[in-house]
Amino acid sequence: MSEMITADLVDLDLSADSKEAAARALAERMVALGRVTDLDGFLADVAAREAQMPTGLDGGIGIPHCRSEHVTEPTLAFGRSAAGIDFGAADGPADLIFLIAAPAGADDAHLTILSSLARQLMNAEFTDALRSAADADAAAALIRGEEPDGTGGVSEGIEDSVDSVDSVAVPAAASAGAATGSPNVGPEEGSQNGPDDGPAERGRPFRVVAVTSCPTGIAHTYMAAESLEKAGREAGVEVVVETQGSAGFTRLDPAVIEAADGVIFAHDVPVRDKDRFAGKPTVDTGVKAAINRPGELLDEVRGKAARGEVTAAGAAGTAGSSGTTPVERGGKPGEGYGTKLRVWLMSGVSYMVPFVAAGGLLIALGFAIGGYEINKAPSVMDHFVWSQADSWAALLFQVGGVAFAFLVPVLAGYIAYGMADRPGLVPGFVGGSIALTVNAGFLGGLAAGLISGAVVMAIQRVRIPAALRGIMPVVVIPLISSAVVGFLMFVVIGKPIASAQKAMTDWLSGLSGANAVLLGALLGLMMCFDLGGPVNKVAYAFATAGIAVAVPSDSAMKIMAAVMAAGMVPPLAMALATTVRGKLFNAAERENGKAAWVLGASFISEGAIPFAAADPLRVIPSSMVGGALTGALSMAFGATLRAPHGGIFVVPLIGNPLLYLVAIAAGVCVTTALVIVLKGLRKPAPGAVAQGPGGTDPSTPSPEAKQPVAA
Repeated sequence: MSEMITADLVDLDLSADSKEAAARALAERMVALGRVTDLDGFLADVAAREAQMPTGLDGGIGIPHCRSEHVTEPTLAFGRSAAGIDFGAADGPADLIFLIAAPAGADDAHLTILSSLARQLMNAEFTDALRSAADADAAAALIRGEEPDGTGGVSEGIEDSVDSVDSVAVPAAASAGAATGSPNVGPEEGSQNGPDDGPAERGRPFRVVAVTSCPTGIAHTYMAAESLEKAGREAGVEVVVETQGSAGFTRLDPAVIEAADGVIFAHDVPVRDKDRFAGKPTVDTGVKAAINRPGELLDEVRGKAARGEVTAAGAAGTAGSSGTTPVERGGKPGEGYGTKLRVWLMSGVSYMVPFVAAGGLLIALGFAIGGYEINKAPSVMDHFVWSQADSWAALLFQVGGVAFAFLVPVLAGYIAYGMADRPGLVPGFVGGSIALTVNAGFLGGLAAGLISGAVVMAIQRVRIPAALRGIMPVVVIPLISSAVVGFLMFVVIGKPIASAQKAMTDWLSGLSGANAVLLGALLGLMMCFDLGGPVNKVAYAFATAGIAVAVPSDSAMKIMAAVMAAGMVPPLAMALATTVRGKLFNAAERENGKAAWVLGASFISEGAIPFAAADPLRVIPSSMVGGALTGALSMAFGATLRAPHGGIFVVPLIGNPLLYLVAIAAGVCVTTALVIVLKGLRKPAPGAVAQGPGGTDPSTPSPEAKQPVAA
């Protein structure tokens, strides 16, 4: 492998005035050396990564980076800016800019080398030496580690690190051998940390295990690890970090976790196998917090240990072995209550949607095969004839009904889960089931979930003796929280919510004429506002709640039809626009347009996200206009739908299907026309790149458009 950085990849007089221009200037050097094969494609991947999270770091550092199919070998370019360039850091512009390019299929060794730079940036002597480097050769040699600083601070460069840095598991940061000297936790407080009187009494330092992870797993993951380790050495705290980077990760030794006095999760993507850390005092924050204020995080976890706090994040698993979860739970420190509430509600809705889709489609198929009288058929346990279509229709209907019966309990259970992790599941499911029992329905499920999460969070704040902590998540918390939630739902709030639910149902059933059309337009606007985001999900949940009964009202089925029709408009319109006026879109968007045909036809609004993210001020308003028209027309035409999903594939189950398709076609045509007109009005200066909102190239593929390479 050739040298990762040479003098040709260094610009000590970088004149760019924006992060896009800086990335282009440095990337052009990579192209000249044959390290990057497609300049625009590579810059699109850099922009996609930048859109996930700003890459500016405190201390005047910008570190744009990505994995890209346009990179031939791991490469690093360095630029030094006298004026400074804004990369989104809290303390201002960056004067040291590192552009890291990794091949899409980079192996562990490549990623190890890339992560080493991130660790070097935590060394002030290294950055000071770069700021004073006299020429490009000296700067490149310094980064490669060929010029030690005389103190050992910069003795290892990025090209030496492959033999000295574990790419996925960070070794112990320190074994100081002395008790912690933090002013926040003295020996007397530390003695409360565990059943054997705490680390100070045992004559050893306070021990912390940490997990760091960022969206790409190349830079911030390892910088956070280095920062925590360095802060641990300074504070006399043993810190062992598991870096869940792009190359995967090696799990910490269970014995190391068991011996830890506290846990720090510094992450912007879900922590994998989080349940390994259950029962430990835990601090859960973003990856940048570990880079910028590691000492505060160590003080915080030590304080929690001294008070005997076991937080929700440390008491339950999240992602499991798959490393995926519909919604990240809990919220980050500093978020407002409104933001946290949205995350909690989205957690419940995300887990509920598969039950809606499965149950609703099964019920709809049952009606399609056996007619609307199929809901009166006897149980298939008592009467099932293999050769009769009605028996199969009854089977589908009844299985779908069982799936639908889980909607409210799942909604409530996973709202509580979003608030308080696994201890919230039991009271959440109990409260959701009670909501069904008292006819409080969807609104009752929302209330039960929020109450359950709040009750569990309140219980978790109570200081518990160390000997009882082990039984809290499996015995004490479920027992107390279920009793409290059951009392509130049965005796206090169940009946008022049931009355409100009935009033809303009656109001919907009475909608007709202009009121119904206006409601359809409003739902269409909501479906197209954020394309699968919270507002979209609110409209969808509102519609599915109306049909989640054995015999839904005609109004509820009209609402469901309007919502699905409007949700199909944006991706279908983008597909049509890229087909009829492809020159307005780049190659990646034209490829996305082909996929958008299928996604739109399947009622997957997210198919339009790549276009909306790249050019939001043109695509989103256009989509909202078309969606509102489709929703209004669907209601005006009286189209009905019993299935909560399926798109074009459930047209046989739709009432007034031809007019329904006319409504969709009208919205698609309007949105397509608006997008083409608005994009056609864009007239960039000769030789310039057209600038979209925020100074980005409006044709740049979004993070969603390039997920396989920028993930």
